Amino acid sequence: MNLLVTGAAGFIGSTYVRGLLARPGGPRVTVLDRLTHAGTRDNLPDAHPRLEFVHGDICDPAAVDRVMARTHQVVHFAAESQVDRSMDGGAGFVRTNVMGTQTLLEAALRHDVETFVHVSTDEVYGSIKAGSWPEEHPLRPSSPYSASKASSDLLALAYHHTHGLDVRVTRCSNNYGPHQFPEKVIPRFITNLLEGRKVPLYGDGLNVRDWLHVEDHCHGIELVRTKGRAGEIYNIGGGTEMTNRELTSLILDVFGESWDMVEHVTDRKGHDLRYSVDWTKARAELGYRPLHDFETGIATTAAWYRTHRAWWRALKQRVVPT
Repeated sequence: MNLLVTGAAGFIGSTYVRGLLARPGGPRVTVLDRLTHAGTRDNLPDAHPRLEFVHGDICDPAAVDRVMARTHQVVHFAAESQVDRSMDGGAGFVRTNVMGTQTLLEAALRHDVETFVHVSTDEVYGSIKAGSWPEEHPLRPSSPYSASKASSDLLALAYHHTHGLDVRVTRCSNNYGPHQFPEKVIPRFITNLLEGRKVPLYGDGLNVRDWLHVEDHCHGIELVRTKGRAGEIYNIGGGTEMTNRELTSLILDVFGESWDMVEHVTDRKGHDLRYSVDWTKARAELGYRPLHDFETGIATTAAWYRTHRAWWRALKQRVVPT
């Protein structure tokens, strides 16, 4: 079986592919990735008998058609995904997340692809004061990034409704773990502390997020690919909600640092207060449950960044503001 994985030189996609390749008898994998600022070929094996890397753009119909012609199933990770960047300019987010997804769906339909898993985010739901979003909750995205992801979700589901394409959508909570690009909050805090620099905490730090280890997320995606139902949406959560202040405190504890290493910075515009997904459906239908407890996961993540300084220093120096 030939599996196309888009955006797999990035954080979550590369974790998913490495997991597939580590499994004897797994599918042959073609990675299509443009190698933008957040993607690096170093996240994937140099050589593997079941891996092919194609440097290409999901917005390029010809490149997509070439790889889709020999594809049985698709797992679509490729996306622009940084909220602050989307506020500085949304055009690139619409191009990649909306037009790129449409290009992939058209090619998948043309080549009779069996299954198309579209990987999305809990941010499409907007903010929630109490409780957790079920998959049927109305979409109320509040940033150009989340609006572009909501648009791509709806496009993917429309291809199922209109054309019968087997589309399955996943919506995850905040991921963390090794190989995460250092502009995201957890690796940015970890790498700042490794460099002896303060960590920037937005506003009062009371925004709440549910944290999901990247390996648990990838396990959930694989369950959706292999056991999910066509036309369905599956929330994938971590079951670890905390404020950004609580998160900061845990990371400081890992490094034995005090709050003197925290710099309070102006809050993000339109900063959603709380995200929380209800993943009852994935648990009941697919047997999904997260296996990583957060305190152990954050400690092992910090240890990975401590021993992979060359990997993140080059990326951080190039694109992440101090």
